[in-house]
Amino acid sequence: MAFIRRVRTASGATAVQIAEYAGGRQRIVRHVGSAHTEAELGILLEQAGQLLGDPDQGALEFDVTPTPLVADLVSPRRDDLVDVEPRSTAARRDGSGRVVGTDSRLLFDVLARVYASLGFDAVDDDVFRDLVISRIVEPTSLLDTGRVLTDLGRTPASYATMKRTLGRSMAGAYRDTIAAACFTHAMNAGDISLVLYDVTTLYFEAEKEDGLRKVGYSKERRVDPQVVVGLLVDRNGFPLEIGCFEGNKAETLTLVPIVRQFQQRHGLAEIVIVADAGMLSATNLRELDDAGLNFIVGSRVTKAPVDLESHFRWHGDAFVDGQVIDTITPRTGHARKDGASNPLVKAEPIWNADHHERSWRAVWAYSAKRAVRDNRTLTLQEQRARDVVSGDKATRTPRFVKTTNGARRLDEASLARARRLVGLKGYVTNIPAELMPAREVMTSYHALWNVEQSFRMSQTDLRARPMFHHTRDAIEAHLTIVFTALAVSREIQARSGLAIRNVIRQLRPLRSATIAINGTEQTFTPEIPEAEQAILDALERA
Repeated sequence: MAFIRRVRTASGATAVQIAEYAGGRQRIVRHVGSAHTEAELGILLEQAGQLLGDPDQGALEFDVTPTPLVADLVSPRRDDLVDVEPRSTAARRDGSGRVVGTDSRLLFDVLARVYASLGFDAVDDDVFRDLVISRIVEPTSLLDTGRVLTDLGRTPASYATMKRTLGRSMAGAYRDTIAAACFTHAMNAGDISLVLYDVTTLYFEAEKEDGLRKVGYSKERRVDPQVVVGLLVDRNGFPLEIGCFEGNKAETLTLVPIVRQFQQRHGLAEIVIVADAGMLSATNLRELDDAGLNFIVGSRVTKAPVDLESHFRWHGDAFVDGQVIDTITPRTGHARKDGASNPLVKAEPIWNADHHERSWRAVWAYSAKRAVRDNRTLTLQEQRARDVVSGDKATRTPRFVKTTNGARRLDEASLARARRLVGLKGYVTNIPAELMPAREVMTSYHALWNVEQSFRMSQTDLRARPMFHHTRDAIEAHLTIVFTALAVSREIQARSGLAIRNVIRQLRPLRSATIAINGTEQTFTPEIPEAEQAILDALERA
Protein backbone atom coordinates (compact mmCIF):
# COMPACT_ATOMS: atom_id res chain seq x y z
CA MET A 1 0.00 0.00 0.00
CA ALA A 2 1.44 3.38 -1.04
CA PHE A 3 1.30 6.27 1.36
CA ILE A 4 2.68 9.75 2.08
CA ARG A 5 5.36 9.76 4.75
CA ARG A 6 6.39 12.78 6.85
CA VAL A 7 9.77 12.46 8.59
CA ARG A 8 11.44 14.89 10.97
CA THR A 9 15.02 15.42 9.82
CA ALA A 10 18.09 16.14 11.91
CA SER A 11 17.98 19.80 10.91
CA GLY A 12 14.45 20.17 12.21
CA ALA A 13 12.80 20.23 8.78
CA THR A 14 10.01 17.86 7.78
CA ALA A 15 10.71 15.60 4.82
CA VAL A 16 7.73 14.57 2.71
CA GLN A 17 8.16 11.22 0.96
CA ILE A 18 6.09 8.72 -0.95
CA ALA A 19 6.67 5.15 0.30
CA GLU A 20 5.22 1.68 0.06
CA TYR A 21 5.49 -1.52 2.07
CA ALA A 22 7.65 -4.17 0.39
CA GLY A 23 8.56 -7.40 2.16
CA GLY A 24 7.29 -6.09 5.45
CA ARG A 25 9.47 -2.98 5.31
CA GLN A 26 8.96 0.57 4.07
CA ARG A 27 10.49 1.40 0.70
CA ILE A 28 10.95 5.04 -0.20
CA VAL A 29 9.68 5.54 -3.75
CA ARG A 30 10.18 9.29 -4.01
CA HIS A 31 11.47 12.12 -1.87
CA VAL A 32 9.12 15.05 -2.56
CA GLY A 33 10.98 17.67 -0.55
CA SER A 34 11.70 19.13 2.89
CA ALA A 35 9.53 21.77 4.54
CA HIS A 36 10.76 24.35 7.00
CA THR A 37 7.40 26.06 7.59
CA GLU A 38 3.78 24.96 7.89
CA ALA A 39 3.02 26.66 4.56
CA GLU A 40 5.76 24.74 2.77
CA LEU A 41 4.60 21.51 4.42
CA GLY A 42 1.06 22.03 3.17
CA ILE A 43 2.30 22.67 -0.36
CA LEU A 44 4.49 19.55 -0.36
CA LEU A 45 1.66 17.39 0.97
CA GLU A 46 -0.59 18.77 -1.77
CA GLN A 47 2.03 17.93 -4.40
CA ALA A 48 2.51 14.41 -2.97
CA GLY A 49 -1.23 13.87 -3.02
CA GLN A 50 -1.37 14.88 -6.68
CA LEU A 51 1.49 12.49 -7.48
CA LEU A 52 -0.39 9.64 -5.85
CA GLY A 53 -3.74 10.43 -7.39
CA ASP A 54 -2.80 11.57 -10.90
CA PRO A 55 -1.43 8.88 -13.23
CA ASP A 56 -0.23 11.60 -15.61
CA GLN A 57 2.44 12.54 -13.07
CA GLY A 58 4.29 9.46 -14.28
CA ALA A 59 7.45 8.40 -12.44
CA LEU A 60 5.92 6.36 -9.60
CA GLU A 61 6.11 2.59 -9.96
CA PHE A 62 3.97 0.67 -7.51
CA ASP A 63 3.28 -3.02 -7.30
CA VAL A 64 -0.16 -2.21 -5.89
CA THR A 65 -2.77 0.45 -6.57
CA PRO A 66 -1.72 3.70 -4.84
CA THR A 67 -3.87 4.61 -1.84
CA PRO A 68 -3.22 8.04 -0.34
CA LEU A 69 -2.28 7.82 3.30
CA VAL A 70 -0.32 10.23 5.42
CA ALA A 71 1.91 8.52 7.96
CA ASP A 72 2.59 9.91 11.42
CA LEU A 73 5.72 11.91 12.06
CA VAL A 74 8.67 9.64 12.92
CA SER A 75 12.25 10.30 13.81
CA PRO A 76 14.98 9.04 11.46
CA ARG A 77 16.31 5.54 12.29
CA ARG A 78 19.45 3.78 11.13
CA ASP A 79 17.43 0.99 9.50
CA ASP A 80 15.65 3.43 7.13
CA LEU A 81 16.11 2.30 3.57
CA VAL A 82 16.91 5.86 2.44
CA ASP A 83 18.75 8.58 4.30
CA VAL A 84 16.07 11.30 4.48
CA GLU A 85 18.67 14.04 4.49
CA PRO A 86 21.54 12.73 2.40
CA ARG A 87 24.81 14.62 2.29
CA SER A 88 25.46 13.75 -1.34
CA THR A 89 24.79 15.88 -4.41
CA ALA A 90 21.17 14.68 -4.26
CA ALA A 91 20.63 16.99 -1.32
CA ARG A 92 21.60 19.98 -3.38
CA ARG A 93 19.30 18.76 -6.12
CA ASP A 94 16.27 18.19 -3.91
CA GLY A 95 16.57 21.01 -1.38
CA SER A 96 13.49 22.54 0.24
CA GLY A 97 10.56 23.78 -1.82
CA ARG A 98 9.97 27.50 -1.93
CA VAL A 99 7.19 29.74 -3.20
CA VAL A 100 8.47 31.80 -6.11
CA GLY A 101 5.20 33.61 -6.78
CA THR A 102 1.45 33.75 -6.40
CA ASP A 103 -1.12 35.22 -8.76
CA SER A 104 -4.82 35.49 -9.52
CA ARG A 105 -4.67 33.70 -12.86
CA LEU A 106 -7.97 31.96 -12.11
CA LEU A 107 -9.70 35.36 -12.15
CA PHE A 108 -8.00 36.31 -15.40
CA ASP A 109 -9.00 33.01 -17.03
CA VAL A 110 -12.63 33.49 -15.98
CA LEU A 111 -12.78 37.03 -17.36
CA ALA A 112 -11.04 35.96 -20.55
CA ARG A 113 -13.65 33.25 -21.12
CA VAL A 114 -16.51 35.73 -20.66
CA TYR A 115 -14.71 38.12 -23.03
CA ALA A 116 -14.45 35.36 -25.65
CA SER A 117 -18.04 34.19 -25.14
CA LEU A 118 -19.25 37.66 -26.14
CA GLY A 119 -17.39 37.32 -29.44
CA PHE A 120 -14.79 39.94 -28.59
CA ASP A 121 -11.94 37.58 -29.50
CA ALA A 122 -12.80 38.49 -33.09
CA VAL A 123 -10.52 41.48 -32.49
CA ASP A 124 -7.60 38.98 -32.33
CA ASP A 125 -5.37 41.16 -30.17
CA ASP A 126 -4.24 39.68 -26.85
CA VAL A 127 -2.78 42.97 -25.63
CA PHE A 128 -6.11 44.73 -26.19
CA ARG A 129 -7.89 41.93 -24.32
CA ASP A 130 -5.41 42.22 -21.44
CA LEU A 131 -5.99 45.99 -21.25
CA VAL A 132 -9.74 45.42 -21.05
CA ILE A 133 -9.46 42.78 -18.31
CA SER A 134 -6.98 44.89 -16.37
CA ARG A 135 -9.44 47.80 -16.38
CA ILE A 136 -12.19 45.54 -15.02
CA VAL A 137 -10.03 44.17 -12.20
CA GLU A 138 -8.17 47.32 -11.14
CA PRO A 139 -8.52 50.45 -13.28
CA THR A 140 -5.25 52.33 -13.33
CA SER A 141 -2.91 54.21 -15.65
CA LEU A 142 -1.31 52.60 -18.67
CA LEU A 143 2.07 52.74 -16.92
CA ASP A 144 0.70 50.80 -13.94
CA THR A 145 -1.26 48.25 -15.98
CA GLY A 146 1.76 45.92 -16.13
CA ARG A 147 1.64 45.48 -12.35
CA VAL A 148 -2.04 44.48 -12.47
CA LEU A 149 -1.47 42.01 -15.29
CA THR A 150 1.50 40.45 -13.47
CA ASP A 151 -0.71 39.95 -10.44
CA LEU A 152 -3.19 38.19 -12.74
CA GLY A 153 -0.54 35.72 -13.87
CA ARG A 154 0.12 37.38 -17.22
CA THR A 155 3.42 38.45 -18.73
CA PRO A 156 2.49 42.04 -19.62
CA ALA A 157 3.43 43.72 -22.84
CA SER A 158 5.79 46.65 -22.64
CA TYR A 159 4.47 50.16 -22.15
CA ALA A 160 5.43 50.99 -25.76
CA THR A 161 3.47 47.99 -27.02
CA MET A 162 0.43 49.03 -24.99
CA LYS A 163 0.59 52.51 -26.53
CA ARG A 164 0.86 50.96 -30.01
CA THR A 165 -2.20 48.86 -29.18
CA LEU A 166 -4.18 52.05 -28.58
CA GLY A 167 -3.19 53.16 -32.05
CA ARG A 168 -4.08 49.77 -33.54
CA SER A 169 -7.51 49.91 -31.95
CA MET A 170 -8.29 52.99 -34.02
CA ALA A 171 -6.57 51.93 -37.24
CA GLY A 172 -8.05 48.44 -37.00
CA ALA A 173 -11.57 49.70 -36.20
CA TYR A 174 -11.71 47.63 -33.01
CA ARG A 175 -14.78 49.53 -31.83
CA ASP A 176 -16.71 48.51 -34.94
CA THR A 177 -15.92 44.86 -34.27
CA ILE A 178 -16.83 45.14 -30.58
CA ALA A 179 -20.07 47.00 -31.37
CA ALA A 180 -21.06 44.33 -33.90
CA ALA A 181 -20.44 41.60 -31.31
CA CYS A 182 -22.46 43.54 -28.70
CA PHE A 183 -25.35 43.86 -31.13
CA THR A 184 -25.29 40.13 -31.90
CA HIS A 185 -25.20 39.27 -28.20
CA ALA A 186 -28.10 41.62 -27.41
CA MET A 187 -30.13 40.15 -30.25
CA ASN A 188 -29.50 36.59 -29.05
CA ALA A 189 -30.21 37.49 -25.42
CA GLY A 190 -33.48 39.29 -26.11
CA ASP A 191 -34.25 42.08 -28.55
CA ILE A 192 -33.15 45.58 -29.41
CA SER A 193 -36.55 46.94 -30.39
CA LEU A 194 -36.11 49.42 -27.55
CA VAL A 195 -32.81 51.15 -26.76
CA LEU A 196 -31.92 53.64 -24.03
CA TYR A 197 -29.74 56.73 -24.38
CA ASP A 198 -28.00 59.07 -21.98
CA VAL A 199 -24.92 61.30 -21.84
CA THR A 200 -22.20 62.08 -19.36
CA THR A 201 -19.02 64.14 -19.26
CA LEU A 202 -15.45 62.90 -18.76
CA TYR A 203 -13.00 65.52 -17.56
CA PHE A 204 -9.21 65.80 -17.98
CA GLU A 205 -6.44 66.76 -15.62
CA ALA A 206 -5.35 69.46 -18.05
CA GLU A 207 -5.25 73.24 -18.10
CA LYS A 208 -5.61 74.03 -21.80
CA GLU A 209 -8.44 73.30 -24.20
CA ASP A 210 -8.05 71.91 -27.72
CA GLY A 211 -10.35 70.98 -30.58
CA LEU A 212 -12.02 68.17 -28.58
CA ARG A 213 -11.32 68.82 -24.91
CA LYS A 214 -13.28 71.94 -24.02
CA VAL A 215 -14.76 73.50 -20.92
CA GLY A 216 -18.53 73.02 -20.98
CA TYR A 217 -21.53 72.42 -18.80
CA SER A 218 -20.65 70.11 -15.90
CA LYS A 219 -23.16 68.76 -13.38
CA GLU A 220 -20.29 68.71 -10.89
CA ARG A 221 -19.52 72.36 -11.66
CA ARG A 222 -15.99 71.53 -12.79
CA VAL A 223 -14.01 73.96 -14.90
CA ASP A 224 -11.63 71.38 -16.37
CA PRO A 225 -11.62 70.58 -20.08
CA GLN A 226 -13.99 67.72 -20.80
CA VAL A 227 -15.59 65.62 -23.52
CA VAL A 228 -19.24 64.66 -23.82
CA VAL A 229 -19.87 60.91 -24.12
CA GLY A 230 -23.13 59.43 -25.36
CA LEU A 231 -24.01 55.82 -24.56
CA LEU A 232 -26.71 53.65 -26.15
CA VAL A 233 -27.72 50.46 -24.30
CA ASP A 234 -30.43 47.82 -24.58
CA ARG A 235 -33.30 47.64 -22.09
CA ASN A 236 -31.09 45.59 -19.71
CA GLY A 237 -28.23 48.10 -19.75
CA PHE A 238 -25.94 46.12 -22.09
CA PRO A 239 -23.90 48.63 -24.16
CA LEU A 240 -24.55 48.88 -27.89
CA GLU A 241 -22.96 52.13 -29.09
CA ILE A 242 -20.74 54.88 -27.72
CA GLY A 243 -19.83 58.28 -29.11
CA CYS A 244 -17.50 61.12 -28.17
CA PHE A 245 -18.23 64.83 -28.69
CA GLU A 246 -16.62 68.19 -27.94
CA GLY A 247 -16.83 69.18 -24.31
CA ASN A 248 -18.96 72.27 -25.00
CA LYS A 249 -21.47 70.50 -27.23
CA ALA A 250 -25.07 70.66 -26.02
CA GLU A 251 -26.35 67.29 -24.78
CA THR A 252 -29.45 67.57 -26.96
CA LEU A 253 -27.24 67.63 -30.08
CA THR A 254 -25.63 64.25 -29.34
CA LEU A 255 -28.70 62.01 -29.53
CA VAL A 256 -29.42 61.98 -33.25
CA PRO A 257 -25.77 61.36 -34.39
CA ILE A 258 -25.42 58.36 -32.05
CA VAL A 259 -28.77 56.89 -33.12
CA ARG A 260 -27.98 57.36 -36.81
CA GLN A 261 -24.57 55.75 -36.35
CA PHE A 262 -26.20 52.77 -34.63
CA GLN A 263 -28.92 52.56 -37.25
CA GLN A 264 -26.51 52.64 -40.19
CA ARG A 265 -24.08 50.17 -38.61
CA HIS A 266 -26.74 47.49 -38.23
CA GLY A 267 -29.19 48.42 -40.98
CA LEU A 268 -32.07 49.01 -38.58
CA ALA A 269 -35.33 50.67 -39.51
CA GLU A 270 -37.74 50.36 -36.59
CA ILE A 271 -36.53 50.90 -33.04
CA VAL A 272 -37.78 52.87 -30.04
CA ILE A 273 -35.39 55.41 -28.52
CA VAL A 274 -35.84 56.21 -24.82
CA ALA A 275 -34.12 59.26 -23.31
CA ASP A 276 -34.60 61.55 -20.35
CA ALA A 277 -36.01 65.07 -20.35
CA GLY A 278 -32.59 66.49 -21.14
CA MET A 279 -33.05 65.29 -24.73
CA LEU A 280 -36.46 66.98 -25.03
CA SER A 281 -35.85 69.44 -27.84
CA ALA A 282 -38.13 70.16 -30.77
CA THR A 283 -35.28 69.55 -33.22
CA ASN A 284 -34.37 66.18 -31.73
CA LEU A 285 -37.91 64.87 -31.77
CA ARG A 286 -38.59 66.14 -35.28
CA GLU A 287 -35.40 64.55 -36.67
CA LEU A 288 -36.13 61.23 -34.99
CA ASP A 289 -39.67 61.25 -36.34
CA ASP A 290 -38.48 62.21 -39.84
CA ALA A 291 -36.06 59.25 -39.73
CA GLY A 292 -38.99 56.92 -39.04
CA LEU A 293 -37.87 56.22 -35.48
CA ASN A 294 -40.14 56.04 -32.47
CA PHE A 295 -39.18 57.78 -29.24
CA ILE A 296 -40.15 58.07 -25.60
CA VAL A 297 -38.71 61.12 -23.87
CA GLY A 298 -39.28 62.46 -20.39
CA SER A 299 -41.30 65.65 -20.23
CA ARG A 300 -40.64 68.62 -17.97
CA VAL A 301 -43.18 69.17 -15.24
CA THR A 302 -43.46 72.82 -16.29
CA LYS A 303 -45.32 71.62 -19.40
CA ALA A 304 -48.08 70.03 -17.31
CA PRO A 305 -50.28 73.17 -17.01
CA VAL A 306 -50.59 73.35 -20.81
CA ASP A 307 -50.91 69.62 -21.45
CA LEU A 308 -53.42 69.13 -18.61
CA GLU A 309 -55.31 72.42 -19.00
CA SER A 310 -58.54 70.60 -19.79
CA HIS A 311 -58.11 68.23 -16.84
CA PHE A 312 -57.46 71.07 -14.39
CA ARG A 313 -60.58 72.92 -15.64
CA TRP A 314 -62.93 69.96 -15.38
CA HIS A 315 -61.41 67.99 -12.49
CA GLY A 316 -59.30 70.46 -10.52
CA ASP A 317 -55.85 69.60 -9.19
CA ALA A 318 -56.93 66.48 -7.25
CA PHE A 319 -55.38 63.23 -8.49
CA VAL A 320 -55.68 59.60 -7.48
CA ASP A 321 -52.58 57.50 -6.82
CA GLY A 322 -51.66 55.70 -10.04
CA GLN A 323 -53.89 57.88 -12.21
CA VAL A 324 -52.77 58.10 -15.86
CA ILE A 325 -53.88 60.79 -18.34
CA ASP A 326 -53.25 60.19 -22.05
CA THR A 327 -53.37 63.48 -23.96
CA ILE A 328 -51.32 65.63 -26.38
CA THR A 329 -48.59 68.24 -25.99
CA PRO A 330 -47.48 71.07 -28.33
CA ARG A 331 -44.38 70.33 -30.42
CA THR A 332 -43.25 73.87 -29.65
CA GLY A 333 -44.26 76.33 -26.99
CA HIS A 334 -46.04 78.49 -29.59
CA ALA A 335 -48.34 75.84 -31.05
CA ARG A 336 -51.67 76.51 -29.34
CA LYS A 337 -54.38 75.77 -31.92
CA ASP A 338 -54.12 72.05 -32.51
CA GLY A 339 -50.97 71.59 -30.45
CA ALA A 340 -52.63 71.47 -27.03
CA SER A 341 -55.77 69.99 -25.54
CA ASN A 342 -58.90 72.11 -25.72
CA PRO A 343 -59.99 73.22 -22.21
CA LEU A 344 -63.57 73.58 -23.48
CA VAL A 345 -63.74 69.82 -24.15
CA LYS A 346 -63.90 67.54 -21.15
CA ALA A 347 -62.53 64.41 -22.87
CA GLU A 348 -58.79 64.27 -23.47
CA PRO A 349 -57.85 64.10 -27.19
CA ILE A 350 -56.51 60.84 -28.62
CA TRP A 351 -53.25 61.63 -30.41
CA ASN A 352 -53.15 60.89 -34.12
CA ALA A 353 -50.13 61.78 -36.26
CA ASP A 354 -52.32 62.82 -39.20
CA HIS A 355 -54.76 64.93 -37.18
CA HIS A 356 -52.28 66.47 -34.73
CA GLU A 357 -49.43 67.61 -36.95
CA ARG A 358 -48.30 70.23 -34.43
CA SER A 359 -48.35 68.03 -31.35
CA TRP A 360 -46.97 64.83 -29.86
CA ARG A 361 -48.63 62.28 -27.66
CA ALA A 362 -48.18 63.01 -23.94
CA VAL A 363 -48.73 60.61 -21.03
CA TRP A 364 -48.97 62.03 -17.52
CA ALA A 365 -49.01 59.90 -14.40
CA TYR A 366 -49.59 60.76 -10.74
CA SER A 367 -47.85 58.98 -7.87
CA ALA A 368 -48.66 59.66 -4.22
CA LYS A 369 -45.16 58.52 -3.27
CA ARG A 370 -43.64 60.97 -5.73
CA ALA A 371 -45.93 63.71 -4.38
CA VAL A 372 -44.59 63.20 -0.85
CA ARG A 373 -41.02 63.40 -2.14
CA ASP A 374 -41.76 66.48 -4.26
CA ASN A 375 -43.47 68.23 -1.35
CA ARG A 376 -40.50 67.54 0.89
CA THR A 377 -38.16 69.04 -1.69
CA LEU A 378 -40.36 72.09 -2.20
CA THR A 379 -40.56 72.67 1.55
CA LEU A 380 -36.77 72.72 1.78
CA GLN A 381 -36.57 75.09 -1.19
CA GLU A 382 -39.22 77.33 0.32
CA GLN A 383 -37.35 77.51 3.64
CA ARG A 384 -34.11 78.34 1.84
CA ALA A 385 -35.91 81.09 -0.08
CA ARG A 386 -37.40 82.53 3.13
CA ASP A 387 -33.94 82.54 4.76
CA VAL A 388 -32.52 84.50 1.83
CA VAL A 389 -35.42 86.97 1.83
CA SER A 390 -35.11 87.56 5.57
CA GLY A 391 -31.36 88.00 5.30
CA ASP A 392 -30.56 85.02 7.53
CA LYS A 393 -28.61 83.41 4.73
CA ALA A 394 -26.43 85.13 2.15
CA THR A 395 -26.26 83.13 -1.06
CA ARG A 396 -27.02 83.41 -4.72
CA THR A 397 -30.71 83.84 -5.50
CA PRO A 398 -32.41 80.45 -5.05
CA ARG A 399 -35.68 79.22 -6.48
CA PHE A 400 -38.87 81.03 -5.35
CA VAL A 401 -37.06 84.29 -4.59
CA LYS A 402 -38.17 87.26 -6.70
CA THR A 403 -36.13 90.45 -6.89
CA THR A 404 -37.91 93.75 -7.60
CA ASN A 405 -35.97 97.04 -7.55
CA GLY A 406 -33.24 95.37 -5.53
CA ALA A 407 -35.68 94.06 -2.91
CA ARG A 408 -36.15 90.33 -2.46
CA ARG A 409 -39.46 88.66 -1.68
CA LEU A 410 -40.91 85.16 -1.74
CA ASP A 411 -42.48 84.26 -5.10
CA GLU A 412 -45.77 82.95 -3.72
CA ALA A 413 -47.33 82.43 -7.17
CA SER A 414 -44.47 80.24 -8.44
CA LEU A 415 -44.49 78.24 -5.22
CA ALA A 416 -48.24 77.66 -5.49
CA ARG A 417 -47.89 76.50 -9.11
CA ALA A 418 -45.15 74.08 -8.11
CA ARG A 419 -47.26 72.70 -5.24
CA ARG A 420 -50.10 72.11 -7.67
CA LEU A 421 -47.94 69.87 -9.86
CA VAL A 422 -46.33 67.63 -7.22
CA GLY A 423 -46.53 63.93 -7.94
CA LEU A 424 -46.85 64.35 -11.71
CA LYS A 425 -44.46 62.81 -14.24
CA GLY A 426 -44.80 63.28 -17.99
CA TYR A 427 -43.67 61.32 -21.03
CA VAL A 428 -43.65 62.47 -24.66
CA THR A 429 -43.82 59.96 -27.51
CA ASN A 430 -44.79 59.52 -31.16
CA ILE A 431 -46.09 55.98 -30.64
CA PRO A 432 -49.89 55.73 -31.04
CA ALA A 433 -51.95 54.38 -28.15
CA GLU A 434 -53.09 51.38 -30.19
CA LEU A 435 -49.46 50.26 -30.55
CA MET A 436 -48.28 51.03 -27.01
CA PRO A 437 -50.65 51.63 -24.09
CA ALA A 438 -49.88 54.47 -21.69
CA ARG A 439 -48.60 52.22 -18.89
CA GLU A 440 -46.19 50.48 -21.27
CA VAL A 441 -44.85 53.89 -22.26
CA MET A 442 -44.18 54.58 -18.58
CA THR A 443 -42.57 51.17 -18.00
CA SER A 444 -40.30 51.58 -21.02
CA TYR A 445 -39.13 54.98 -19.81
CA HIS A 446 -38.40 53.73 -16.32
CA ALA A 447 -35.88 51.27 -17.79
CA LEU A 448 -33.60 54.31 -18.18
CA TRP A 449 -32.06 53.53 -14.81
CA ASN A 450 -30.13 50.78 -16.63
CA VAL A 451 -28.19 53.23 -18.76
CA GLU A 452 -27.62 55.41 -15.70
CA GLN A 453 -26.26 52.36 -13.88
CA SER A 454 -23.94 51.63 -16.82
CA PHE A 455 -22.61 55.18 -16.63
CA ARG A 456 -22.06 54.83 -12.89
CA MET A 457 -20.14 51.61 -13.54
CA SER A 458 -17.97 53.27 -16.16
CA GLN A 459 -17.23 56.23 -13.88
CA THR A 460 -16.64 54.30 -10.63
CA ASP A 461 -15.92 50.61 -11.19
CA LEU A 462 -14.04 51.19 -14.47
CA ARG A 463 -12.81 54.72 -13.62
CA ALA A 464 -13.29 56.12 -17.08
CA ARG A 465 -12.44 59.54 -15.65
CA PRO A 466 -10.36 61.53 -15.26
CA MET A 467 -8.50 60.86 -18.50
CA PHE A 468 -4.84 61.57 -19.09
CA HIS A 469 -4.73 61.11 -22.87
CA HIS A 470 -4.11 64.08 -25.11
CA THR A 471 -4.84 63.14 -28.72
CA ARG A 472 -8.27 62.33 -30.12
CA ASP A 473 -7.19 58.84 -31.23
CA ALA A 474 -5.90 58.00 -27.75
CA ILE A 475 -9.11 59.31 -26.17
CA GLU A 476 -11.26 57.30 -28.57
CA ALA A 477 -9.12 54.20 -27.92
CA HIS A 478 -9.56 54.68 -24.17
CA LEU A 479 -13.34 54.86 -24.66
CA THR A 480 -13.24 51.68 -26.75
CA ILE A 481 -11.50 49.86 -23.88
CA VAL A 482 -14.00 51.24 -21.36
CA PHE A 483 -16.90 50.32 -23.67
CA THR A 484 -15.62 46.75 -24.00
CA ALA A 485 -14.94 46.45 -20.27
CA LEU A 486 -18.45 47.71 -19.57
CA ALA A 487 -19.93 45.02 -21.82
CA VAL A 488 -17.95 42.26 -20.05
CA SER A 489 -18.90 43.68 -16.63
CA ARG A 490 -22.61 43.86 -17.48
CA GLU A 491 -22.53 40.27 -18.72
CA ILE A 492 -20.80 39.10 -15.54
CA GLN A 493 -23.43 40.85 -13.45
CA ALA A 494 -26.23 39.34 -15.54
CA ARG A 495 -24.85 35.82 -15.13
CA SER A 496 -23.87 35.99 -11.46
CA GLY A 497 -26.49 38.37 -10.10
CA LEU A 498 -23.69 40.19 -8.26
CA ALA A 499 -22.11 43.60 -8.75
CA ILE A 500 -18.84 43.43 -10.68
CA ARG A 501 -16.85 44.78 -7.69
CA ASN A 502 -18.32 42.00 -5.54
CA VAL A 503 -17.28 39.35 -8.05
CA ILE A 504 -13.73 40.72 -8.28
CA ARG A 505 -13.48 41.02 -4.50
CA GLN A 506 -14.42 37.36 -4.04
CA LEU A 507 -12.41 35.80 -6.87
CA ARG A 508 -9.18 37.80 -6.76
CA PRO A 509 -8.00 36.27 -3.43
CA LEU A 510 -8.14 32.79 -5.02
CA ARG A 511 -4.45 32.71 -5.82
CA SER A 512 -2.39 30.08 -7.57
CA ALA A 513 1.08 29.35 -6.12
CA THR A 514 4.18 28.59 -8.17
CA ILE A 515 6.62 26.40 -6.25
CA ALA A 516 10.29 25.81 -7.10
CA ILE A 517 11.29 22.33 -5.96
CA ASN A 518 13.76 19.70 -7.12
CA GLY A 519 15.07 21.99 -9.86
CA THR A 520 11.63 22.50 -11.42
CA GLU A 521 8.69 24.82 -10.98
CA GLN A 522 5.10 23.70 -10.54
CA THR A 523 1.93 25.76 -10.20
CA PHE A 524 -0.78 24.70 -7.77
CA THR A 525 -4.36 25.85 -8.23
CA PRO A 526 -6.17 27.33 -5.22
CA GLU A 527 -8.79 25.58 -3.16
CA ILE A 528 -12.16 27.08 -4.09
CA PRO A 529 -14.75 27.55 -1.33
CA GLU A 530 -18.37 26.68 -2.04
CA ALA A 531 -19.58 30.29 -2.40
CA GLU A 532 -16.85 31.20 -4.89
CA GLN A 533 -17.43 27.97 -6.82
CA ALA A 534 -21.08 28.97 -7.26
CA ILE A 535 -19.91 32.24 -8.83
CA LEU A 536 -17.55 30.39 -11.17
CA ASP A 537 -20.30 27.99 -12.20
CA ALA A 538 -22.63 30.90 -12.96
CA LEU A 539 -19.98 32.67 -15.04
CA GLU A 540 -19.32 29.56 -17.09
CA ARG A 541 -22.91 29.68 -18.33
CA ALA A 542 -22.85 30.50 -22.00
